[in-house]
Amino acid sequence: MKKHIFPFTIAYADTDAEGIVYHARYLEIAERARMNWLRGKLNVSDDIGFVVRELNIKYIQPLKVADEFVVETCMVDVGAAVVKVEQKFVKDGNDCAIINLKVAYLGGDMRPKRVPQEFINSLV
Repeated sequence: MKKHIFPFTIAYADTDAEGIVYHARYLEIAERARMNWLRGKLNVSDDIGFVVRELNIKYIQPLKVADEFVVETCMVDVGAAVVKVEQKFVKDGNDCAIINLKVAYLGGDMRPKRVPQEFINSLV
């Protein structure tokens, strides 16, 4: 599967008093990376789209103020209405955190709906 690269630099506002990235900021940064990854891939206006169903974070080494890194996002597996996604926070070739999540595709009625084939095709 294609890997999407999202560059990011840690600002002071992302950190705690020690200058280390606050754990919940990883989720916000990952969401920005996912939105950037999805931009232009879904054009179905009547659907809600992808919503996070399940999420797991493994923190490996801390990121600090002024650190420059990338978030690598890729689709790991796709089911009828659920996509498994992996996001790695990578600095200087080293994994700092890994997020594994499942996102469900919802129609306008808020019920699971088959993932559009054109989206799948755009990522393989």
